[in-house]
Amino acid sequence: MKKICFSLLLIFLFALTSYGQQFKASYASSVFNKPFTGHVVVYMSKENKEPKNGMVGLESFPVFSVAVENIKAGEAITIDDKANSYPTVLSDIERGEYYVQIVWDRKLGGRSIAESSGNLFNPSEKITITKDTKKVFNINATQIIPELPHFKETEFVKELKAPSELLSKFHGIPMTVDAAVILPKKYYTEPKRKFPVLFTVSGYGGDYHGYSGSEKPSIEMDSVAVIQVFLDGNCSLGHSVYANSDNNGPWGDALTKEFIPLLEKNYRANGARLITGHSSGGWTVLWLQTQYPKVFDACWSSAPDPVDFRAFQQINIYEDKNAYYDEDGQQFLVATIAGRIPWASAKMAYQMENAVYRGEQMNSFDAVFSQKGVDGVPKRICNAETGKIDAAVVSHWKKYDIALNLKNNWNILKSELSGKVRISIGNQDNFLLNYAVMSLEKQMKAVNSTFKFGYYPGDHFTVWTPDYEKDGTQFLKQKYLEWLAASGAGKK
Repeated sequence: MKKICFSLLLIFLFALTSYGQQFKASYASSVFNKPFTGHVVVYMSKENKEPKNGMVGLESFPVFSVAVENIKAGEAITIDDKANSYPTVLSDIERGEYYVQIVWDRKLGGRSIAESSGNLFNPSEKITITKDTKKVFNINATQIIPELPHFKETEFVKELKAPSELLSKFHGIPMTVDAAVILPKKYYTEPKRKFPVLFTVSGYGGDYHGYSGSEKPSIEMDSVAVIQVFLDGNCSLGHSVYANSDNNGPWGDALTKEFIPLLEKNYRANGARLITGHSSGGWTVLWLQTQYPKVFDACWSSAPDPVDFRAFQQINIYEDKNAYYDEDGQQFLVATIAGRIPWASAKMAYQMENAVYRGEQMNSFDAVFSQKGVDGVPKRICNAETGKIDAAVVSHWKKYDIALNLKNNWNILKSELSGKVRISIGNQDNFLLNYAVMSLEKQMKAVNSTFKFGYYPGDHFTVWTPDYEKDGTQFLKQKYLEWLAASGAGKK
């Protein structure tokens, strides 16, 4: 009897799953006339009319994804409770009206699934989720995300796409390291003069194409004319942060060994190389300065992503066992308002990004810091369902812990880094990044380093005041003047 009851229960549960709410997704031959293999992602929102453009991990809204193979145009796939889902399976989401967009990710190199050129999607549709679990929603992708417009060069703004044998060999396709090069006014009025180069690395989501068509010359570095190079770090798994990675490839070597030599061959650079960046760009420039100390002459790192993994936002990846909850059962936060008021939890961010599957901030960290899994994708620092931290992945992350690198290699690095590093941040950083900076400062003071640290009123965004920018710029200028005096090269 018990066996019969159990069998009936399984049949009942199977029936519920079979008849749960479903999407039938397809794409039109007019936008893509070849078979599709890849991931299909559903974005839903009650408020955002373009749900695919929502801030994944910082806003909470339903997302679902499935992997498919060799789907032909017009052929429907099913997205139901078997899909990878957030915050719950499709049949259990809150009832009501939703805007829906489904994106077919061709993974052609764009950072964000929702913005990647060549991806297929449908114009936003409004649906109503009711108690009718047999309801099927048919969604047809009839649009394609367009290619980025051709970069428009002007007198002062140029595009540089440096072919990279290193990245091309790693990925098996032709690859380049790209940037906008912004020239100073004096580049033309003083045609024999050479200039220092100021590399600026964007935060997560920045794009050098924003300079396309600009007529403005580079801004002087506190009265010093510079060639500015704007690097954005975008890659198919997020932000490369120009670090050599098991998943993204040798971006650091490609930048220093391929891009910079081509830049200095094509433009009148005097050999001085200064670097700055904010947020993910802030982490990038500190990584580059400490990994390639002879290549770069000074670094101003602004509000960097975690520079000490003992304070990876609120998580100590070496001691905490769970990335979602502390020992008292309180949820770790990844975003706040003014450093205090909860905005987004680690649990929400990791679980939502797990459903989206690639790109976005937490997935980007895994792509840089983690080893590649047997399935060809980055290993995750934690189990998406439970939050349990994977000790084997933590061991691999150690090589990217800037504080740990400095601690282990200080005797080798201290002479090369002397006076070259400034780190500044707001006291109320939204993403709690100030705690890692404070932890690193304590460590560097213990070894009597010459690193400079600055803390300012404001959060991740409001910290960028005229005084904040002035202090950082003057540091870079002073380092340049010191380089100039030591090298005897060029003019100010």
